[in-house]
Amino acid sequence: MTARDLSFIHRYVPPRDESAAPTLLVLHGTGGDENNLLNLGHALAPNAGLLSPRGKVLENGMPRFFRRLAEGVFDLDDLVARTHELADFVGSAASVYGFDPGNVIAVGLSNGANIAASLLLLRPRLLAGAVLFRPMLPLEPQQQPDLNGVPVFAAAGRFDPLVRPEDTERLVTMLRDAGADVTLRWQDGGHALGGEEIEAARRWLAPYLDRDAAHASATN
Repeated sequence: MTARDLSFIHRYVPPRDESAAPTLLVLHGTGGDENNLLNLGHALAPNAGLLSPRGKVLENGMPRFFRRLAEGVFDLDDLVARTHELADFVGSAASVYGFDPGNVIAVGLSNGANIAASLLLLRPRLLAGAVLFRPMLPLEPQQQPDLNGVPVFAAAGRFDPLVRPEDTERLVTMLRDAGADVTLRWQDGGHALGGEEIEAARRWLAPYLDRDAAHASATN
C-alpha cells in the first residue's frame, strides 16, 4: 500500500524526532481542508508528526467529515459510517508512514472536534488522547466505551452561537462517565478560536509529550 492508496486526500508531516513524538490527527472544521490546521498542530506540538485528512462530505461546496440535516442536527447513520472509515484510514496511514498507531492524539476544531469525539465513543482504543475545540456530543453510543485514563482537553465558548454550552457539557459528562480524564476550559467568547486557549491546550499537552520522550529515552 502507498499514500495514493489511502482513502482520504490528506497531508502527512513526519515528526522532527521520530523516537519520541506522537502523531497528531488534525481534523478541520466545516470549509477547511488538509492544510487548514497544520499551523495549529505545529503550535501545539512542534516535534509531532501530523496526519491531516480532508473531510469527504461537501455541504454547499465546503468539506466536512459527516453530513448534517440542519445546524446541530447530524445524520447519525452517516456519522457512524464516516467515523469507522476515518478510524480505518488512520490504521492504514500508520502502516504506510510508519508511525505508532498506539500514539495518535486527535486535534479537532468544530466539525473536526465532533468526529474526533465520535472516534472516542465508537473506536475508543484508536486515540491516545484528544484536543477538542468547540465540541458537542455527536451521538450516544449503544454501549459505553472504555476510555479509562484517556486524556481529553475540551475548549468551548460560553457565547458560541453554534454550540450551546449544555451540548459541550453533555459530551464532557459522557466522556468522564466512560473513564476519560477530561479538562474543560471555557472562554467568554463565541465559535472563533483564540490564542489564549491554543496556548492553554499546548501547556496541557506538553506533559504527555514529555512523558513520551522520557519513555523513548529509557528504552533506547
